[in-house]
Amino acid sequence: MTLVRRSLLKGAAAACALTGLPRFALAQTSTNTAAARRFEPEAGQWRTFEVTTRVDLAQPQNMARVWLPVPSINSDWQRSLESHFSSNGASRMTSDGEQGVRMLYTEFAAGATPFVELTTRVQTQNRAVDISKPSTQAFTREDAGTLHYYTRATHLLPTDGIVRTTALNATQGAKTDAQKARAIYDWVVANAWREPKVRGCGEGDIKTMLETGNLGGKCADINALFVGLCRSVGVPARDVYGIRLVPSAFGYKELSGNPASLKGAQHCRAEVYLQAHGWVAMDPADVAKVMRLETPEWIKRTDNAVVQPVYNRLFGGWEGNWLGWNTAHDVALPGSKEDRLGFLMYPVAETAEGRADSYAPDTFKYQITAREIKA
Repeated sequence: MTLVRRSLLKGAAAACALTGLPRFALAQTSTNTAAARRFEPEAGQWRTFEVTTRVDLAQPQNMARVWLPVPSINSDWQRSLESHFSSNGASRMTSDGEQGVRMLYTEFAAGATPFVELTTRVQTQNRAVDISKPSTQAFTREDAGTLHYYTRATHLLPTDGIVRTTALNATQGAKTDAQKARAIYDWVVANAWREPKVRGCGEGDIKTMLETGNLGGKCADINALFVGLCRSVGVPARDVYGIRLVPSAFGYKELSGNPASLKGAQHCRAEVYLQAHGWVAMDPADVAKVMRLETPEWIKRTDNAVVQPVYNRLFGGWEGNWLGWNTAHDVALPGSKEDRLGFLMYPVAETAEGRADSYAPDTFKYQITAREIKA
């Protein structure tokens, strides 16, 4: 998959050079008068969801293995609750053993027609922080070791070379961590764009993106770019890999999930740690998605009435119609015969023929559904 992605990027880079794709215009003091929209998530109301994932494999010739992500996050915006499962294989709850990534691991003997079904509950709530003001809420202060961990380089997120050079240019004049985060968020929104042709959520290979000059991608690309740039200038940041569950309360179709079928609803978000606020929500990738797909026309300005509410509020907030699985990169799957994953956000299966394509849920058959549990 990496070779395919890099080939696509290099081919598209030449096209970008020929067409001279412009930087997107950031918000100005006035908003255009197209149909006004609201996007105003506020913290305070918890919602409970039950999420079910079912995998059915065609009868393999040899033993098969399946890994399903389980919510691993407990924070001021998510509570990961109980899970239960059924299968005709040998299933157990486990983790990657390194980064606290929880998962259900199932092995199937040769000759079986494998199935596994996992149901888990979570509670989520909206997030909203005004970074321009002193914090009025208590937050967990991370120790120096944890913060250093979230400035490290990973396989797909180097923090030197072109990544650091780009971040230094983007943050010229910025002194505080909040100013640097704002500058990088604005740089990513202005320079990256949603590319619908990229498979799944993308890969997050930010070095290749910057080297080719093609910053088109999806959430795992665009938010990884934000995270890598932040890390390279010493601002702790992390990707949060998850899935949308239900429609947006604000009517944005591109920020919604269809609970009856969540295939393709996977979505990566981002967080930065700011000394005055703790971990703060970010999502420049969803700004790019709204710009590209929310209306029939590709919107190129953030002061557009459809885009501006999202652009403003996704710096410091996000809507709680989504759950986070984990924040891990370079994930080792217990029992796997294949390489580490860049991230665990999709069901994963392996047979003697190798790893199944998680981005093709109609071939590697799995279904994900959700329902909200009202009090």
